[in-house]
This record gives sequence, C-alpha cells and structure tokens, in this order.
Amino acid sequence: MDYPKLSTVAELLKPITWFPPVWAFACGAVSSGRSLSDNWTLVLAGLILTGPLVCASSQAVNDWFDRHVDAINEPQRPIPSGRMPGRWGLYIAVLWTVLSLLWAQALGPWGLYACGLALLLSWAYSAPPLRLKNDGWLGNAACALSYEGLAWITGAAVMVGGMMPASPIVVLALLYSLGAHGIMTLNDFKAVQGDSQMGVRSLPVQLGVVGAAKAACLVMLVPQVWVALLLLHWGAPSHALAVLLLMLAQLPLMLRFIQSPVEKALSVSAFGVPLFVAGMMVSAWALRLGYGMPQGLAA
Repeated sequence: MDYPKLSTVAELLKPITWFPPVWAFACGAVSSGRSLSDNWTLVLAGLILTGPLVCASSQAVNDWFDRHVDAINEPQRPIPSGRMPGRWGLYIAVLWTVLSLLWAQALGPWGLYACGLALLLSWAYSAPPLRLKNDGWLGNAACALSYEGLAWITGAAVMVGGMMPASPIVVLALLYSLGAHGIMTLNDFKAVQGDSQMGVRSLPVQLGVVGAAKAACLVMLVPQVWVALLLLHWGAPSHALAVLLLMLAQLPLMLRFIQSPVEKALSVSAFGVPLFVAGMMVSAWALRLGYGMPQGLAA
C-alpha cells in the first residue's frame, strides 16, 4: 500500500488557510473581556482547534470531493497530481474530523457543539448530496459562518464558561461573517473555467466575473460600514474611525479588482483582506473596553 509523504499531507491541509478562523477565534476571546493571560491554555486549545484541526479538516474534505474540478483548475494539487495516492485524501479528511471532535472536548460543551456544527458545515459544503458549494450564495455563506462568525462566537463563549456571549459580540461576529462571504467569493475567480465545466455555480459563473466582483466588494464593504456606525453609537468614535479608515484603504484595490476581476482577485486577497480582518480586531478591542457591552460585563 502506498503512503503519502508528510509534505504532501501538509500541503493537503493547507496551513495558509488556517489564519481566518484562528484570527476570528482570537477576536472572540479578546471581545469577551476576560483575561487572556489567565486563560492562555484555553485560548491556545481554541486556536489549535479552529486552525490546524477544523479548518485543516475542511480543506481535506474539500480537496477530496473537488478532485475532478481541481484536475481542470489546479492539476498540481496533491490529489489530482497523484502525489496523494489512492483514497488517502478521504482517509485524512475523516481522521482529522475525528481528531477535531476529540480535541474540542477540552473546550467544554460549547466548544464541542460549535466544532460539530463547523465540521457539519464543511462536509455539507463539499460532499454530496448537499454539496453547498455548487451554489455560490449558499456555499460561501456556509464557509463564512464557519470561518468567521462561529469561530468568533466560540472564542467568546469558551472564555465566559460556555455561556452565550453578550449580544454586541454576536452582532459583530455575524456582520463580519456577512463580509467574509465576499472574501470567499475572491477564491472563486481562479476556478471559473473548471467550475463552469463541472456545473459548480459559483458567483463568477452565475453573475459573470465583473458582476461577481462588484457583488463581492459590496458584501465586504456594507458590514464594515454597519460596524463603524455601531461603534459610533456605542460611544467608541476612535474605534469607529479606525474601522472606516481601514475600509477606505480597501477601495483602490477593489476598484482595480472590478476592472480586471480574474487578474486582480489575488491582490485583493493579499492586501485588502488583511485590512478587513484588522478591523475585526479593532472592533473586538472596543468591546473588550466595554463599549456597547451590558453594564457589568466590561473588562
């Protein structure tokens, strides 16, 4: 029996993709207002769960069920290239799913349930019969909720003993999940040809590349405006201004992206998305300082 090389397994699990849920979990932990240093083992366990375990699981699941599409779009990937032999892609996806559930128990009931939901969404996104990724609206919504909103809320929940976080935390997590829908669309521009041939109705396939680029930018921008308005309403004008400035810095990148969607999607991902996620941490710190939080929950 052929076994994959460890370097090939690492490539399948895509460490570069772990950052968004890890960052969102960190934002949740910060927004909770609880001491990070006093709860560092809990924070570390959560960061490992959201990135190297749950996100890595979703990458393996997606690559296995996308192997036929990847053979057209990205034939150099581990599975279509043959560097991941036999059904090892599926075996690793199942193994990492089980490891994620076992690890999640360290975060208590909330961590386990949130992990289970995130894994369910990842399998529903890629695997038949649901295969949510066949529709760009549904598939990107599932990814965005799992990578951003669910990770953020979980980060806050486990810091407060598994209780539901305060409503401002949930509201910001959901707004940034909506914005992340646009970020997920950025990943679809490199695969338009294969998606079209294989019946995957990504937004660039449904709306055309220019229409999808406009939609992605709009979906990224509107939630950031709402976050800034909420922060202003909660009495945090400096944080609101920071979020707006970070958003305005994204506009030149987005304008060039709309003019050349396929060529410039990577530049928005590389330079625009970091500005977006920086705003997440700014707003998380505003909550940590007590702005908008119910009296008695401020740090």
